[in-house]
Amino acid sequence: MGGFSRAYGKGDLNLGFTKDDSRTAVERNREAFARQLGLGKTRRGSRRTEWPFVTLRQIHSDVIHCVDSGPAKQLVGDGMITSTPGLLLAIQTADCLPVILVDSKHHAVGVFHAGWRGTVQRIVEKGVGEMFRAFGTRPRDLRAAIGPGIQGCCYEVGEEVRTKFESQFEYGSKLFREVKESDPVREKYPLLFLTARAPGHGELAPKIFLDLVEANRRQLLAAGVPKKNIEASPLCTNCRPEQLFSYRAEKGETGRQMGVVGIRQ
Repeated sequence: MGGFSRAYGKGDLNLGFTKDDSRTAVERNREAFARQLGLGKTRRGSRRTEWPFVTLRQIHSDVIHCVDSGPAKQLVGDGMITSTPGLLLAIQTADCLPVILVDSKHHAVGVFHAGWRGTVQRIVEKGVGEMFRAFGTRPRDLRAAIGPGIQGCCYEVGEEVRTKFESQFEYGSKLFREVKESDPVREKYPLLFLTARAPGHGELAPKIFLDLVEANRRQLLAAGVPKKNIEASPLCTNCRPEQLFSYRAEKGETGRQMGVVGIRQ
């Protein structure tokens, strides 16, 4: 909310260059967003400087880039880490999770795009490892923030997604819950279905819901990040389309939030 876009609703703060929104509106939104963070154009002596947004063409992967300056061309992947001050590493989301890692001892940060595909490929767990490799970050020194995304109350997935998680993680089955779908006709006339086996009259398959937040929290714990250092937003994008962009709730016609992280000095 509080932006200049009109593509999805008057005054939306869409931070992604989506096909429906104008580039001018999104650029104004990003400027307003940076000002709210206290990172807009500032004067240092006689010069004016601006924190650049470093973004990715996100592909639901486990590809992580180590960034030390604003790249000359668009990076492709789903994670970034840096120890360079003055950059805003930005992940765009509209149901997937933005996950931010901060190592204040080594002055290093990272941000990751964690949908189910990136999560099953362990992008956040690998991000902790990449920060250790690049900056000497110790997991126990990390603080982690999991931003708003689709929560377990709403994230219905198929059986194939559950199979992928259960094949990768010992705790995989604990990330899912089943809800038996109700049929008003069956409930009103149960005798009609006692012996019926014609197509459409068998048992209804249960709905399967994935807790993506818990999946990423467990990865952080497995990587050695202390439980007390992990904070997760309770906001569900699918439940709150009036506040947050949700690809699923708005059937693909939606803007993008940003999860951003940077180092002042």
